[in-house]
Amino acid sequence: MQCTVKDINIYYEVYGEGTPLVMIHGWGPDHRLMKGCMEPILQTMDTAWKRIYFDLPGMGQTKGEEWITGSDQMLEVVLGFIDAIIPNQHFVVAGESYGGYLARGIIHKQPSIVDGLLLICPVAEQETLQENGAHFQIFDKDDILLKSLTIEDRNYFEAGGINAIQNKRVWERFEEEILPGLKIADQSFLKNNLGQQVSFSFNVDVLENPYMKPTLMLTGRQDSIVGYRDLWKIIEMYPRASFVLLDRAGHNLHIEQDILFSETVKEWLNRVSLEMDNTF
Repeated sequence: MQCTVKDINIYYEVYGEGTPLVMIHGWGPDHRLMKGCMEPILQTMDTAWKRIYFDLPGMGQTKGEEWITGSDQMLEVVLGFIDAIIPNQHFVVAGESYGGYLARGIIHKQPSIVDGLLLICPVAEQETLQENGAHFQIFDKDDILLKSLTIEDRNYFEAGGINAIQNKRVWERFEEEILPGLKIADQSFLKNNLGQQVSFSFNVDVLENPYMKPTLMLTGRQDSIVGYRDLWKIIEMYPRASFVLLDRAGHNLHIEQDILFSETVKEWLNRVSLEMDNTF
């Protein structure tokens, strides 16, 4: 399906009925990343969720436009999309990596209508990513598998700081859920347009009031892409947050530590559901 926001035709998919849950992928991949890690969990839940997956401009099947010159404009598109798809409704939001940065932008702008927040290896402070990044380490490397891949696929899979586990199990999910989006992303748009001002023009983590809804922050101990130290600095703005730091996990924590990912997300979804039930 497509939804037009300004001059952008946003590709999206919707599954189920119930409480809207908006999924925001990271920088480069497309909606398949969030769909791949969240659908197996949500399909087992008793609570009814309306799952909304979409491609950010310049990624997947959504074309980027010249007027998007940073994260302020990207957030404007995301907010416009949400308003078009679920107007005047409360919703829950989940964001991965750059999507986690945008998700906090939503909290900053519209905290009263967001009933829960999930952050998966989120960008915290753009300016200090390299300074405060974690030490990257590989724990399980299947050299036979890696040699069987094309040079292009191997370069994507072995990119520094991404996959701390490089075995067949992780590769198969990476190949299905992440790699296709990376290959079709508009790299020129990401670099020359969105990349002009990746940081918001405002401090996204200085909130008028602490965000008092159930939150889950999932981070990887070996995630050298975004790290975890900067995220811990903002924890007091999210008093209802569980902060989870997992060992043997790089930037694709949701694949590398899939069992723990699934259980912690289920616990968060249950907290959100209980919170919403108690408001009626």
